[in-house]
Amino acid sequence: MSAPDDRWPRSVYHRGTEPDPRFSLANERTFLAWVRTGLALLAGSAAVDALELPLADAVETALAVVLALAALVTATVAWRSWALTERAMREGRPLPSNPAMAVVLLAVVVAALVLALGTLTGG
Repeated sequence: MSAPDDRWPRSVYHRGTEPDPRFSLANERTFLAWVRTGLALLAGSAAVDALELPLADAVETALAVVLALAALVTATVAWRSWALTERAMREGRPLPSNPAMAVVLLAVVVAALVLALGTLTGG
């Protein structure tokens, strides 16, 4: 087991006091759930790119790019949210909000609308 001084990232672990491990582990599980969501968005991007959908090629490409970018943003924001939450717990401050929720919501809404309109209009 590593000593507390050896843990990374130092910007998180070198502040405040150790919180209850249950809270840190819950924060880590939340981070991993957001990473899984990013992977699902990335898989959706690959599927849109690979499948023959009733959409124009430019629309398919744009949708695949939007989903891939949403995956990238979700993973990045998830990391930042984990760090900010862990730091807040260590310093006894209120927990921050998670902006990844808005990114995922927007990506899913855009994908659903594009696919629904493409299906209704036949491409």
